Amino acid sequence: MTEKNAVLLKDFLQTNKSGETPSSEELLESFLSWAEAKGTSLYPAQEEAILELLDGKNVILNTPTGSGKSMVALALHFDSLAHGRRSVYTCPIKALVNEKWMALCKEFGPENVGLSTGDATVNRDAPIICCTAEILANMALCEGEQSTISDVVMDEFHYYSDKERGVAWQVPLLTMPNTRFLLMSATVGATEFFEKEMTKHTGKESVTVRSTQRPVPLDFTYSEQELSNTVQRLVNEGKAPVYVVHFTQAAAASNAQNFMSLDLCSKEEKQAINEAIKEVRFSSPYGPDVKRWLKQGIGIHHAGLLPKYRILCEKLAQKGLLKVICGTDTLGVGVNVPIRTVLFTQLCKYSGDKTAILTARDFHQIAGRAGRKGFDDVGFVVAQAPEHVIENLKLEAKTKQTGKKFQKKKPPEHGYVPFDKSTYERLIQAAPEPLTSSFQVSHGMLLNILSRPTDGCRAMRNLLKDCHETAASKKKLEKRSFQLFRSLVEGHIIEFAPQVAPGYSKVRVNMDLQDDFSMNQPLSLYLLDTLPRLDKESPEYALDVITLCESIVENPEAILRIQQNKARNARMDELKAQGMEFNQRVEEVEKVEYPKPLRDFIYDTYNSFAETHPWVDVNVEPKSIVREMFENFTTFSGYIKQYGLQRMEAILLRHLNYVYKVLQQTVPESYKNEELHEMEDYLGDMIRRTDSSLLEEWEKMAHPEDYQKRMDAAGATELETAFGADKAAADITYDKKRFVKMVRQRIFQLMSALQKQAYGDVLDLLADDLAEGQMLVDGNGKPWTENGLMEIMAGYIAEHHTFRMDVEGRAIQHSIITYEGNKMHIQQMLQDEEDFNDWSIDFEIDLDECKEAGMPLIKMLRIGEA
Repeated sequence: MTEKNAVLLKDFLQTNKSGETPSSEELLESFLSWAEAKGTSLYPAQEEAILELLDGKNVILNTPTGSGKSMVALALHFDSLAHGRRSVYTCPIKALVNEKWMALCKEFGPENVGLSTGDATVNRDAPIICCTAEILANMALCEGEQSTISDVVMDEFHYYSDKERGVAWQVPLLTMPNTRFLLMSATVGATEFFEKEMTKHTGKESVTVRSTQRPVPLDFTYSEQELSNTVQRLVNEGKAPVYVVHFTQAAAASNAQNFMSLDLCSKEEKQAINEAIKEVRFSSPYGPDVKRWLKQGIGIHHAGLLPKYRILCEKLAQKGLLKVICGTDTLGVGVNVPIRTVLFTQLCKYSGDKTAILTARDFHQIAGRAGRKGFDDVGFVVAQAPEHVIENLKLEAKTKQTGKKFQKKKPPEHGYVPFDKSTYERLIQAAPEPLTSSFQVSHGMLLNILSRPTDGCRAMRNLLKDCHETAASKKKLEKRSFQLFRSLVEGHIIEFAPQVAPGYSKVRVNMDLQDDFSMNQPLSLYLLDTLPRLDKESPEYALDVITLCESIVENPEAILRIQQNKARNARMDELKAQGMEFNQRVEEVEKVEYPKPLRDFIYDTYNSFAETHPWVDVNVEPKSIVREMFENFTTFSGYIKQYGLQRMEAILLRHLNYVYKVLQQTVPESYKNEELHEMEDYLGDMIRRTDSSLLEEWEKMAHPEDYQKRMDAAGATELETAFGADKAAADITYDKKRFVKMVRQRIFQLMSALQKQAYGDVLDLLADDLAEGQMLVDGNGKPWTENGLMEIMAGYIAEHHTFRMDVEGRAIQHSIITYEGNKMHIQQMLQDEEDFNDWSIDFEIDLDECKEAGMPLIKMLRIGEA
């Protein structure tokens, strides 16, 4: 969108600040004029939906993918803003929330649009908020009829049926009586029930606007060629960009590599890609692979990628620079990757408990992404026959040519359900399945609803009475709610309070807990129950708290499997060296698990907890990922390399963020010592430095010419880091004590890599702290290299063998800190076993650069005799 088009909306809103309420006719006329200036004409369904919204009704918009539902949502935000109301856009996945947030910033100006995804919060008091469904549900539970949100857009509403997350789509409909709703989905199915429910709870008339008209019709074909041949043919026929749909991240990465042998881009197209990515830092371990594929016109897009790489793929696709994108079925959730062809690699997928043929809803959500309005006359949908079927067809053809018979290839034994062309044809014609309720009660729900100033207990009873479950299910939910409530009272999480007046709350969250206290993990209460049993005087106390935090968050199964394999391989080598017989070795190795610190303590305390809390229906899961990183001062990149997690960078990042949130918001301050506060800073810094792409996007949009100067002139805007860190202070160096701790944590990461002689990791860490274009050099301008570090450390090892990284080796008295202007200098003494302590590592920290980056940035000047 051009700036001119965005100004049309702003100008109209500014002219109506005189106090007069604009009429529906004025709003519609202005909106249509804006759309016309954009060169856009509305479809009948869009016009009908907008008119119903301007008439104050709830609307369910059920039109095909690509038919302009976002334009209707934009009209609702426009109407809300013009009347001085607040509106929310919500959807199921953070990537789409982020995308819509950036788009709305461009339409209404970044000062009018905020973001809240649980990982990132920006401009939280803006009149338009983009958030995930869970964030909106929490707001609805906390505020109820007191909510300041007047209008809500719920995109991808079919997620109402999701077993794990569907409750977040139901709660706002039940608890926000003063709000108007726009529910949008291409595959919503029957809607009469939802119309009735919305009218019942909001008092506003509710209507459904349907259309089967697709702006870009779809052409369906079935391919019995090898996948690479199909991709090459589609590109040759001008049907690119092609989104190749996989149902595992590993398959997407594998085929991205396989397609490198294809002829996809011309020399000029490759030059254009190189130009577009020349300023991008592919600094994580997986970055070089991503870059290599992009340079050949191949993008990759799935939840295992760091957000910055997914966003880059989307941007390059929007510029028409990618010919093929290897991704997963997240494409079906409306992420803006403009494509001409959708290519299904198979028609079955593993859904968490079994492998089954795609549902009609999943199929249509994904297939509907083909074809771009304004670019394509038709969108293409292609389904691959099963691999073994394609191989057998080739063998049959070979038999006809040679007369020689070949053994047919068998179908896969695991992760596969038979499908063929008739399966594909049935899916094409099938209607979406009915939406079904999946309401659940949790500690987090109770805490949110009981934190209301009004009677939260009555609100909870009403919520259970009104939810969309059967009568039998409601009775079970009521019983579970009482059990959870009693456990919160017994755990002193909530307490009874004097009632101020009739209708006001009789209970409240314990006043001694931190302001942002939350219990979003199912076993949060177990954590609070178990913390007092740890020995605060133990040197392992802080690490043990981290272990408890890790034990209640979801298992990152892919990482734990790799940890277990590594542990088993090490044990196998150990037993082999001892001369143990092979079968006996195998038996012993089968007993090896991934690391589980405090294993017996955690299982024993959990069993005791479960005996007195019969509602517990999830297991505790001891593990050591964050703890292992702390113990070894491992960097994010170092841990990825250690376990070969290049394809799972985002999985590790999410796990770090989950543990960080538990440590920050669930562990009470009274249980945090200085070491735990340092660990919080360490995690927050690591998360931010790994990927802060969203924050950077917002700052660029808000202040395109020089956002820092604009912020200084207008007053600093409240920002939070893009992946879970604390509110970014205007000056990270202001609190000197805290800043020194953060710098020293960074130095200890580097020292740990040096101690392990992992010189490549040392260089990676130093390079992470460089601005674009800076050279990695020492204090004399000489480049740091692996060989150079090896030579220097060989001298130290010859004299002292190694240096200490224990508590004494990291003691503050061994860090000599001086200041010179805007530069901090740290001479870190190396503590050797003989106590000579005659070597040091010298660092320089540019405080101005740290302020601008919002994180400590270290430069290593020298290693040598002090």
